[in-house]
Amino acid sequence: MKLIFTGHDCRYAVEQSLLAFFPNERPVYEGEDENTAKVALTEESGGARAVTELWADGKSARGEARTDIPEAADEYERERLRQRAVKLSFFHAARSLTGITPAWGALTGIRPAKLAAGLLEEGRSLSEAERTLEETYFVSPQRRRLALECAREGLAAKRGLKPEEISLYVGIPFCPTRCAYCSFVSNSVEKSFHLVEPYLEALLAEVDSAAEMVRDLGLRVKSFYMGGGTPTTLSAEQMDRLLGRLGERFELSRTVERTVEAGRPDTITAEKLAVLGKNGVNRISVNPQSMDDAVLSAIGRRHGGADIRRAMELVGAAGFPHVNMDLIAGLPEDSPQGFQKTLDEVIAFGTDNITIHTLSLKKGSRITLEGTRIPTVEEVGEMLDYADPALRASGFGPYYLYRQKYMSGSFENVGWCRPGGTGWYNIYIMEELHTILSLGAGGSTKLVDPAENRIERVFNLKYPLEYMQRPEKIQSNQAAFRAFYEQIRS
Repeated sequence: MKLIFTGHDCRYAVEQSLLAFFPNERPVYEGEDENTAKVALTEESGGARAVTELWADGKSARGEARTDIPEAADEYERERLRQRAVKLSFFHAARSLTGITPAWGALTGIRPAKLAAGLLEEGRSLSEAERTLEETYFVSPQRRRLALECAREGLAAKRGLKPEEISLYVGIPFCPTRCAYCSFVSNSVEKSFHLVEPYLEALLAEVDSAAEMVRDLGLRVKSFYMGGGTPTTLSAEQMDRLLGRLGERFELSRTVERTVEAGRPDTITAEKLAVLGKNGVNRISVNPQSMDDAVLSAIGRRHGGADIRRAMELVGAAGFPHVNMDLIAGLPEDSPQGFQKTLDEVIAFGTDNITIHTLSLKKGSRITLEGTRIPTVEEVGEMLDYADPALRASGFGPYYLYRQKYMSGSFENVGWCRPGGTGWYNIYIMEELHTILSLGAGGSTKLVDPAENRIERVFNLKYPLEYMQRPEKIQSNQAAFRAFYEQIRS
């Protein structure tokens, strides 16, 4: 669909609404297309007015929305309110033309719980906040409930934070093989095994300098998370060396949690699990995505359901206090019945944390490039509609959620846990509650000043080879980190 903007460039908001209503369309800005949306924004006294004229599938519709903009609003707030008018105008036009109301209504952002939390922090009651989600944004009852439940968890996490606390992320951008749905910066060890050891040496050097910086600034690590890729692609000796150095350089004894993604079951061994336990890791994540052998084969996994069961036996014997398992609704060759069977088996493992992702069709993934057959939006909705009550009936509640671009059905990813199983790092990063210091290739440090509602990002180099070859980029990033905190305290 061709998008024509006048008076604004709110691409993200409109593109996300477009995908929610027209999942087979992709936004274009050049050339001609019979399906077209003209979205105009004008500033008025005290507010902004947006009008969308939409032509699709031989039909047309018009949508209009206005938002008030207080005189005292800063530019960040003014832009947010302008975007609200734009996306609501497109929503009204698309809803009129299609007769469809997406599950998340007019909401297009990554963090719907953050919006709900903001309403509660303004002093609104739960019922008042829910009414805003319903009447202003047209969010469905199930998603309103999810947003408010996760908002309360986020606010509870926020109350437990101190100004000097940050979280620490370490990235290991290697996997045994590359999954068909993956667009992350990860390298198949089959093709890049020779890079693992030199990458580790470069990472250890960054650990040393980052830890010195954190000490100099008087900061303290609240939660630690090692992800990827698949961290357990490292050998037991390499893992021990890295975790040992982290424990020596950073003060991790008072962290609320230490998490490592064990991820792929074909990388899990009793020896590696022993190394994790020895180094104080108290939460691991085993990510089968599916228990169905045909689905696992379709996404490029070289293991089956039996390997996942074997890995979970090892994890159970190792005695980790908290274990998460990830599943994806909408994978190639899956069906609602197959997904339900997978979820039932995963619940039966007895873990205290399960994350239900919705397949996101990223541009760089093999699924997108090869045109693999995937479940329909209706089938994905059926999977998620099963997951919610099934998890609640087994003692789980939602504690964080987020959405992604190109997500099937414009649905969501939700972290569920049993009482005491909250993954705090997940809340801190998704609700942007405090700074996340990221080490390693592909890492993105998120600098957060809660007092001023200010967020800045500093990106590490994406690929392992360039990360190793350009240590000056790490030095530059750390200088920016220091400057941010020095400015806060000045």
